Amino acid sequence: MAAAASSAPPLLAFLQLLLLLAAFSPATATASRSSNPKAPFPAVTPLHLQALRQQRARAGSSAAKHVAADGASASDGTAAKPFTAHYFPQELDHFTFTPNASMLFHQRYLVNDTFWRRPTGGKGAAGPLFVYTGNEGDIEWFATNTGFMFDIAPKFGALLVFIEPFGNDSYNSAKTLGYLTSTQALADFAILIRSLKHNLSAEDAPVVVFGGSYGGMLASWFRLKYPHVAIGALASSAPILQFDYITPWSSFYDAVSQDYKSESLNCFSVIKATWDVLDERGANDKGLLELSKLFKACKTVKYSYSIRNWLWTAFTYTAMVDYPTPANFLENLPAYPVKEMCKIIDGYPANTDILEKAFAAASLYYNYTGNLTCNPIEDEDDPHGLGGWQWQACTEMIMPMTISNESMFPPSNFSYDDRSDECLQSWGVRPRPHWITTEYGGYKIDKVLKRFGSNIIFSNGMRDPWSRGGVLKNISSSIIALVTEKGAHHLDLRSATKGDPDWVIEQRRQEVEIIQGWIDQYHQDMAEI
Repeated sequence: MAAAASSAPPLLAFLQLLLLLAAFSPATATASRSSNPKAPFPAVTPLHLQALRQQRARAGSSAAKHVAADGASASDGTAAKPFTAHYFPQELDHFTFTPNASMLFHQRYLVNDTFWRRPTGGKGAAGPLFVYTGNEGDIEWFATNTGFMFDIAPKFGALLVFIEPFGNDSYNSAKTLGYLTSTQALADFAILIRSLKHNLSAEDAPVVVFGGSYGGMLASWFRLKYPHVAIGALASSAPILQFDYITPWSSFYDAVSQDYKSESLNCFSVIKATWDVLDERGANDKGLLELSKLFKACKTVKYSYSIRNWLWTAFTYTAMVDYPTPANFLENLPAYPVKEMCKIIDGYPANTDILEKAFAAASLYYNYTGNLTCNPIEDEDDPHGLGGWQWQACTEMIMPMTISNESMFPPSNFSYDDRSDECLQSWGVRPRPHWITTEYGGYKIDKVLKRFGSNIIFSNGMRDPWSRGGVLKNISSSIIALVTEKGAHHLDLRSATKGDPDWVIEQRRQEVEIIQGWIDQYHQDMAEI
């Protein structure tokens, strides 16, 4: 691994949040919300996520176990949502008996029972519960962008449940932020699922958990921690090995760079040369004004770093969502967007201003439809409620990342001590950088899970830079790695489309076959009991 040359730029941090999150994108998603998660890229911590515990500050009790809200039909003429929203009175803290531990907050979850085979009083088994273990953003956003579950629900007679492990109200106080942990999120899932099955008189119905990216990490960990609640897990693009020293620290950005280099060496070289030119031109007010005009900023930018982050986001996200069909999860993009970006760059004469090339390529990401008249480069926008992730990235979600000299991004390194100091300054806490591998494992995972775990699908596409931190080889006959060479972030969780290549269709077919086997085995075991 080539040595990096400078301290990690702050943009690495926020990048990692949206990075991991950026995935679920069925082309046929309904009820889509604003999809432009361009937050103030630079933050001081790596990676996305974490279960941001929902409204932990809101105490109160509820007589009802599961309170319904938000009907499936819309009264404003918009398309009906494919789910109903409900709220479950969840305990604040599952692991202590302090006075505040039994306080309640209302945890949101979504349900679609259109195809559910309901229990019939001994005359037939209830259909399974397919539960999505929610990510670090608005659960409706993820539910409407996880079409695979809706696609397969009829075959299985499944009840679909999407659980939101966080709430924006919890971000405002250190007293509530302390509950934003993966272990609390998993416990929330377990308690809600058991209560829901009881209320539906479906206590014998099997549960399979699904998740992508951070949600995929939670799904795999849930299967390991709560095997009595879920019979199996589909963990898509889940970088559970992106911690400690398990995965080379430069692997993420090396993978992004390789995506572009594989399309065009010139494209790669242009992007690599962009950063120094940008820094040089943005060194004074006159330069910033000129850059603002070149990049069509809605207002004059104050820092060249803002444009740097804007470009960085576009190039990195496009690599992540390099789907073989058009997508509109983060932004509206054509099929194979990395290839299309490189076509734009390569289409310019060699002597064209390098920043003009970079701007044109990034515009494919931000303005493929041509609807934008200017770019809100320095506007802070958090349409999907992702702001609280930075806390988690300063507590337990410490995923070291560096940038090697071979990358198309400026070299940088990583220091646990520096990260700790940054987090102390920002949040008043120091991270527990090795907690995840202590709690869930990771080292020698093949040897450990071969004898301990079962019934997990780890799916990854090698165009996705997060795949480098995923499980890429079969661990046992029931812990399966489904890897596609041309796949991207959570591609398998997208809705099926007519344009899907054969290898995507085959990957989903295998997933359905494996899940069917889990359910059949479960019913066979229950019959023997």
